[in-house]
Amino acid sequence: MNDQIRISPIRLIGAEGEQLGVVPTLQAMEMAREAGLDLVEVAPNERPPVCKILDYGKFRYQQSRKEKVKAYQQKLKEVRVRPKTGDHDIETKVNQVKRFLDDKDKVLLSVQFRGREMQHLEEGKRVLDLMLEKLVDVAKIEKAATMEGKRMTAMLAPK
Repeated sequence: MNDQIRISPIRLIGAEGEQLGVVPTLQAMEMAREAGLDLVEVAPNERPPVCKILDYGKFRYQQSRKEKVKAYQQKLKEVRVRPKTGDHDIETKVNQVKRFLDDKDKVLLSVQFRGREMQHLEEGKRVLDLMLEKLVDVAKIEKAATMEGKRMTAMLAPK
């Protein structure tokens, strides 16, 4: 940036993005000062190096915004139901899962069994299959329904 650029000549890009050609570094710094902006090296490995006349503070701000957009960390959300969960409650949970998938998060659907419910695994499987059937258009099944201890789980990822 500005006085830190030692190599001369440089390929210069103007404030509006126009190509100004290969110019000496001192002349480029003078042009940047006249415009009230900074001379920033955008491609230091090229020969000659590419520099651009721009507002450095604004440039850094835009770069940090880009990094935040890229750096969205996918989360794992869990939605739990029971084998005796009613149809309307299942609809509510399905809508909740759709919101999670719209936010690009993975979802772990789990059916929790307690006590004598373990004798009716088919009821839990029916609930899980019903939810998966309603979500087939917005999600891909990453892991099919499996039994793990007293829980039956399935993993969904956004399409």
